[in-house]
Amino acid sequence: MEKKLEAVFCVVNTGFSDEVMYAARKAGAGGGTIIKGRGTAPLEAEEAFKLTVQPEKEIVIILVPEDIKDKVLRSIYDSAGLGNKAQGIAFSLPIERAIGLSGFVGDESPKAEEPAE
Repeated sequence: MEKKLEAVFCVVNTGFSDEVMYAARKAGAGGGTIIKGRGTAPLEAEEAFKLTVQPEKEIVIILVPEDIKDKVLRSIYDSAGLGNKAQGIAFSLPIERAIGLSGFVGDESPKAEEPAE
């Protein structure tokens, strides 16, 4: 039976990606990828949520089995959510197909094709 995967994305202020990864690992996730980014927000959003948007961001992407997705999201939010200095937001998207992953059931490795004659 193929295990379904989810991609968990978390956008946090720069310097908080380690906190996100620690929280995700506590919930059963493996490694992740960190991408540097730049955030923008309208002034109205800053006023409505009573927070200051820091432009420099880190985006953490973690592939997890679907059955632990909610636990990982909750752990990340509790540790690095909007209520603290990380000001993180997290969401997940289903993964239809993945290749090159080790340790996941259902990993599809690319097969070498026969050369054309």
